[in-house]
Amino acid sequence: MEETVPLDPLTFGEEQTCFGCGPHNHRGWKLRFAREGDTVVTTFTPREGEDGPPGIFHGGLQATLADELAGWTLMGLMGRMGFTTSMQVRLMRPIRVGEEVVGRGRIVSEHGRVVTLSVTLEQAGKVGMKARIAYRLPDAESVERTLGRPLPDSWRRFCD
Repeated sequence: MEETVPLDPLTFGEEQTCFGCGPHNHRGWKLRFAREGDTVVTTFTPREGEDGPPGIFHGGLQATLADELAGWTLMGLMGRMGFTTSMQVRLMRPIRVGEEVVGRGRIVSEHGRVVTLSVTLEQAGKVGMKARIAYRLPDAESVERTLGRPLPDSWRRFCD
């Protein structure tokens, strides 16, 4: 069995407000992540109000969870941040609200500044969703152009 190494939820600084992982975002999910060998994992229990059809975790929110996991997979395995450039999601079976979901992310390929990741969401031992997500690994200057403001110091080390 692989050793589980928790990833620091304050990696991007105390003040960051990310919906998925921001520890102080009162509307967010406050997700936590851990590295297990060549994967990054998270657990999450969808809540009432996060459904599409009654009792079924909303497909768009599943994609949000997958994207967040892919971003932390980059952090946990490469020590890099990135910007999502594409996402292909396959909803395979219903994921139920109120039951724990286990997410796993891994790197599939690297081509220059583009990294492709694979993410799965499982519930009760069955895969409910698969995604392939591509991220561009930016330098600090391109992050600042994208943000339209200076890069927070706590993020700079993840860009170059």
